[in-house]
Amino acid sequence: MIILFGAPGVGKGTQAKILSKKLNIPHISTGDILRKAIRKKTELGLLAKKLMDDGNLVPDEIMIELIKDVLSKKSRKGFILDGFPRTLHQAKMLAPIVKEISDEELIVIRIKVDDEIIINRLSQRRECSACNNIINLNYLPDATKCPVCGSINTFVKRKDDEESVIKNRLDVFNEITKPVYAYYKSVGEVHLIDGNYPVEEISKQICEIIN
Repeated sequence: MIILFGAPGVGKGTQAKILSKKLNIPHISTGDILRKAIRKKTELGLLAKKLMDDGNLVPDEIMIELIKDVLSKKSRKGFILDGFPRTLHQAKMLAPIVKEISDEELIVIRIKVDDEIIINRLSQRRECSACNNIINLNYLPDATKCPVCGSINTFVKRKDDEESVIKNRLDVFNEITKPVYAYYKSVGEVHLIDGNYPVEEISKQICEIIN
């Protein structure tokens, strides 16, 4: 089992998708799960939207039950967690859940990027209203065309990618989520990776750690 840890915008989701294909194990993104619930306007989705729009975390009890339900349906070969755990309580509650479903070794990888770069990355993110994929304007040759579905002028800036919300999310990470890193260091090894390198180089480093 692999936990990709780091602040919002460090590239956890991108690396998780690459790893998922290479290792043929599920990528579990709490952000994707919550956004799906928001689109469906479920009870969880409505609550999550209000919290996420302000840059705040969804309560531990809700996230733990959500993750427990998702993990119980996944392969025992392993999985990649992206965006969870985000609090010390979540990390401690996750341990027995993982032990129950998988015998795989826990690999914790922290990707680190300076706050200024994160703010630039996230403020340039857009969601395609046609296919719901998230893209970044920094990396598009044509800022009007979705590279996934080809739709034109369908990009929407989400509330949680506004600069004021991003700064609040980083404050929340520094105050609440950083202790998770200290916790995993106290119970085992945590691998640190510089997230300022190109995507391919970061992916190569992660694969070397896993191997």
